[in-house]
Amino acid sequence: MADKAVPVPTPETQPFWDGCAADELRLQRCTDCGKPYFYPRPVCPDCGSRNVEWFTASGRATLYSYVINHRPAPGFADDGPYAIAVVQLEEGPRMMTSLSGLPATPEALVLDMPLEVTFEPRGDVSLPLFKPSGSAATEANR
Repeated sequence: MADKAVPVPTPETQPFWDGCAADELRLQRCTDCGKPYFYPRPVCPDCGSRNVEWFTASGRATLYSYVINHRPAPGFADDGPYAIAVVQLEEGPRMMTSLSGLPATPEALVLDMPLEVTFEPRGDVSLPLFKPSGSAATEANR
């Protein structure tokens, strides 16, 4: 069986992965226009400024969209079916991720449900996943 893919940090993404290793979701924001963004890059995607900084995000999000994958990628055969999600971070950016603590069914994956970040070690990095929070966590455990 194939192993799950492991991201390889680059100089631009290393602060993000260091944050994940410390159980922190780190994002970048422009110090000129103030807008946070994700994925990591050296230039603000909104105004083009190179004046950017890293900050620790709240880790809170809502489910924006998802697809239930029934044909798992190599290394994920034991996980299928599973949801591939896009979450709306409380700070504004959207992020593609995996979900934990929920069955991969349309009944369980309610759009706009509150989520919180959790981290899963994989190889030399930890990946940010999202799980239900608040009342959504109670509903998911029923």
